Amino acid sequence: MSLLLTAEDWQTIGLTAKLALTVTACLYIIGTPIAWWLGRTRSRLKGVIGAVVALPLVLPPSVLGFYLLLAMGPFGFIGRFTSWLGVHPLPFTFWGLVVASVFYSMPFMVQPLQNAFEAIGDKPLEAAATLRASPWDAFFTVALPMALPGILTSGILTFAHTVGEFGVVLMVGGNLPGETRVASVQIYDHVEALEYAGAHRLSAVMLAFSFLVLLLLYGWRPNPKKA
Repeated sequence: MSLLLTAEDWQTIGLTAKLALTVTACLYIIGTPIAWWLGRTRSRLKGVIGAVVALPLVLPPSVLGFYLLLAMGPFGFIGRFTSWLGVHPLPFTFWGLVVASVFYSMPFMVQPLQNAFEAIGDKPLEAAATLRASPWDAFFTVALPMALPGILTSGILTFAHTVGEFGVVLMVGGNLPGETRVASVQIYDHVEALEYAGAHRLSAVMLAFSFLVLLLLYGWRPNPKKA
């Protein structure tokens, strides 16, 4: 029995890393303004928007995947929009996985960022305003540097969560080699084919990765007792 991963396993690992990096980058762009608004607003809609963002935490992945599949289909609102743009339908494509993963990993980006922005408080931003800093200047020169721990945490959690997705990606992307077959789906295929040795090898890689992510997440945080 070979202890090495197969070429197909490495292909799924590469695709998984590509998906996780793409989703993390997209969510930094999409999630940061949402988190900033949630962390600063006093609107009555804050609870509603916060609940919508957090919904993937409690919603079964198959349910979310089903509705996203309908939305991205030819008669869904996303599908109609992509057809209007002349873009190929998103289901069972890599970019369909990206869209689904953005929705599914949204709370892992937004919530740590929101907590970081809320922890800043009003005084630093008010001080920046007295120095004639514009809201944009205050955001980029004061808020973002002060929220750096939350920014790093949100990125790590989003990347790791995207790597571990299964139900949503299987529902939306299917199981196309080189296109939508990510590591979690490859492990499922190994087990379904009774290839337990292959499942063990790939699962061990994912287990080691998950541990290293958690080690990185908890290891870099400063100890408040030593601060």
